Amino acid sequence: MSESGNGFPRRERRPISDAVAARRRAQMVSGLRGLKTGPPGGARPGNGAAADGDGNGNRREDPGAERCDLCSTTIPDDHRHMLNIEERRIVCTCESCWALRSGDPEYQPVGSRIVWLPELDMPDEVWAGFQIPIGLAFFMYSTTSECIVAMYPSPAGATESELHFDTWNRLLERNPEFRLDPDTEGLIANRLADPPVYAIAPIDRCYELTGAIKANWDGISGGTGVEEAVARFFDDLRAKAL
Repeated sequence: MSESGNGFPRRERRPISDAVAARRRAQMVSGLRGLKTGPPGGARPGNGAAADGDGNGNRREDPGAERCDLCSTTIPDDHRHMLNIEERRIVCTCESCWALRSGDPEYQPVGSRIVWLPELDMPDEVWAGFQIPIGLAFFMYSTTSECIVAMYPSPAGATESELHFDTWNRLLERNPEFRLDPDTEGLIANRLADPPVYAIAPIDRCYELTGAIKANWDGISGGTGVEEAVARFFDDLRAKAL
């Protein structure tokens, strides 16, 4: 895989064997352009709710069940995700579509690693250079736009900001061992914590954070529900980290 002038490998077609990803939770996973949620109170497979019969011995499909974004078949809560590269959109998939489409040029399986970064050096002046208005964000390298994209959560979902490479390179200069896989994983920064917390995570987990914030936002400032949701998210991420 060749590298661009900014230290990121250019995207090439990856064999499926090199892109095997652990199954990710479906709850509160948001697309890059908006959140996708099921009907309130709708039963989902695997949560203990049984489908009703149709009176002829057949089981009806649960109308609130999660469905594959590519073929619309019912999928379990614990299903796979891919990234639509051009649209920068998370796609929920069944096993068949994941196997058939994850080698397509426009799709990429989401990342698989979670790495806790207690030693990442990101001083205040570097963070200030990103011009992000809150202390919580994640960063990814987009091969479509060929730049670093910062996303930070809000009550409406994820807000996107494209960064200049000279700002990002200041971070890389202080952390020469740091690497991100393009498109499929991101660097999550929680500067609201003391001390700040940093982790590399699959891109669907990054957007899961924005979904959790939107789902728990209350009032003008977000309320205690947002604080608790963010704490739960990072506790779970830390437990799964390498």
